Amino acid sequence: MQPRFEDIPSPSLWKRFLLGGLLVVFATASATAVAAFREVDRVVDAIKPGPELSLGDRIAKAPPGKPQTIMLLGSDRRPDDAKDGGAGTGARSDTIILVRLDPEKEATALMSLPRDLKVQIPGHGTDKINEAYDLGGAKLTLDTVKLLTGLPINHVINVDFQGFKKAIDAIGCVYLDIDRRYFNDTPGFAYIDVNRGYQKLCGEEALEYARFRHEDTDLIRGARQQDLLRETKQQVGVGNLIRDRERLIRIFGKYTTSDEELKTRQGIIGLLKLAVYSVDQPIREVHFEGRITDGNEATNTPSYVEASYTTVQKLVQQFLGVEETKGPRGAPSGGRRRRARGDGGLERAPGPGMQQAVQAIQRGAGGNLPIYFPTVRLKGSLFVDSPRVYRIQALDGQWHKSYRMVVKRGPPGEYFGVQGTTWADPPILRSPSEKRVEGGRDFEVHYDGDRVRIVAWRTRKAVYWVSNTLLQSLSERQMIAIARSTRLP
Repeated sequence: MQPRFEDIPSPSLWKRFLLGGLLVVFATASATAVAAFREVDRVVDAIKPGPELSLGDRIAKAPPGKPQTIMLLGSDRRPDDAKDGGAGTGARSDTIILVRLDPEKEATALMSLPRDLKVQIPGHGTDKINEAYDLGGAKLTLDTVKLLTGLPINHVINVDFQGFKKAIDAIGCVYLDIDRRYFNDTPGFAYIDVNRGYQKLCGEEALEYARFRHEDTDLIRGARQQDLLRETKQQVGVGNLIRDRERLIRIFGKYTTSDEELKTRQGIIGLLKLAVYSVDQPIREVHFEGRITDGNEATNTPSYVEASYTTVQKLVQQFLGVEETKGPRGAPSGGRRRRARGDGGLERAPGPGMQQAVQAIQRGAGGNLPIYFPTVRLKGSLFVDSPRVYRIQALDGQWHKSYRMVVKRGPPGEYFGVQGTTWADPPILRSPSEKRVEGGRDFEVHYDGDRVRIVAWRTRKAVYWVSNTLLQSLSERQMIAIARSTRLP
């Protein structure tokens, strides 16, 4: 019998609980504070019973109304009978996220530190940054981050994975654009079976998707988690947070620990004033720029993410200035970014696309869901398996016919795809960045920073879109060209 997910805890959920931590925690508490001042005491009462992080003078005091930097930790303690290779390994930190709330900026800054980042851990020498938690808990992790970045940290919140799952369920699940199938049924890694295509994920599946770390680099895994955060923030409004505040506050109190200041009315109010301002602001992501080194099992040399002092300080300045990093989230295929070719790196390939369309029709698509397929692709890319034909359950409970075509570009594995659905108003297509006409067709373009994340178009029967890779490594020119090339069989 396959073990329940609760029996096989594993790390990589934590950026997700940034959704549970930042999104649900701060935004929930913000909405609560707006509702009534007395609600602040309820937040304090919910938090007080839990253990505190005794960080003393390691925490910087921020004047009222001034910017604050919050460090979110994701850690878990694996049970002795864990089934995924982590039994008895104790408490470990999988994710470290820095959040910048600044009332003078029009966005919230977010910077994730890769778990394999090579750093100096005070008193312990050189190691991966996630080892700091194992060696000295939140205190040593805080000291390590401060030494690395030079940033004063105003609050620390440590999040438990069970709380993430419960928070996702409490806000009614989340719709995500899944780039490919995620599957593992072996005990070496966490069990998962999440199929490709746009769909609704609830707590357990969202947790599996967030924590998946098999076959991924640190950069791809982080990008996947950032997508989950963005989509959740977009789909969950302040009204829902107020409605569900009772349950969310209980989850926050039970599944997080925090510094002493966040267990006081004064500390909560100081943070919530900033969070109230920030809850409707966009998130600007500072992409961590590092080089992934090759490990060597024979010499017991681990693989690291390495970044120079100059690079780290550049990222810190972007973080303080709430400036989103330009360009893709990482170099394609683990290599250097390539200059655009005269042909844009694309080639005509109508045959494979037509085969995908035929297979989709054979699987039940067509009719009220006409099949659009791409006739150009990136050089060296290939379709992955047959297209998935399935149904999406919308917010109103209605089911809509849908399909997903997946294209893979080289190792370690980046996937872009074409999605179609009869659901006329899926959350992912709300509020496009701009609308434009290309080749006589109307397109809706969705940006994430300076990169095109989605190019969508509509017909009388259905809506369609082309999704970029998780690292957003396709250029705007390539995304538009692929969308323009789509046609019916």
